[in-house]
Amino acid sequence: MSSLKHAVHRRAHKERSQPKERKRFGLLEKHKDYVVRAKAFHKKEDYLQKLKEKAAFKNPDEFYFKMINSKTVDGVHKQAGDPNKYTQEELLLMKSQDIGYILQKVQSEKKKIEKLTATLHSLDSQPSNRHVYYAEDREDAKRILSETKSVGGFHAFEDLPDKIKRRTAASYRELEARRGRVQELEKVYNEMAMKQELQKKGKKRKLREDEIVCPSSRPVYKWKTERKR
Repeated sequence: MSSLKHAVHRRAHKERSQPKERKRFGLLEKHKDYVVRAKAFHKKEDYLQKLKEKAAFKNPDEFYFKMINSKTVDGVHKQAGDPNKYTQEELLLMKSQDIGYILQKVQSEKKKIEKLTATLHSLDSQPSNRHVYYAEDREDAKRILSETKSVGGFHAFEDLPDKIKRRTAASYRELEARRGRVQELEKVYNEMAMKQELQKKGKKRKLREDEIVCPSSRPVYKWKTERKR
């Protein structure tokens, strides 16, 4: 009998939808939706109750060092950082490691650009035909041109399949993107190198516009000559 109860046709009970006159209130909330909403509400309620208990039983003489090492800025609690956490030599070492990583990325991108350029160069370069053919009329010239193309095995870019054309266009876009990335990385590398040099010892000053030989948008510094022992 237990196997026959599954064979009897049963009515498929569908969930009730929102009535037409109440469509402005959105979807009709089901019991599972109420359970999720109720759990979230009670969780927030319990959290607020615990905070109220902590505030009620707080010791007025309680003291932590974070009370004087942190502060509230625009309603946001922020921990005061230690300004002397690293020495000047340690900061220079970290800067040099960052510069080395940027330089490594620049060299890697340049190698990829060279590889892409060498791959795409074969499609752009056309073969140099040194043979001179003489034709009596236009039909003869067309026939000779078609024979030289078929024998030589070279195809123009317009004669290539659409799939190869799309791949070639994508490769050119990738090449342009990598070139732009290299320019951005080189700009970041130059700025980081300048900041690292400015942190080193030695007297230096920023040159005025009339003192710069080659005008540039970047600041130019001059170090005082020191005698090395």
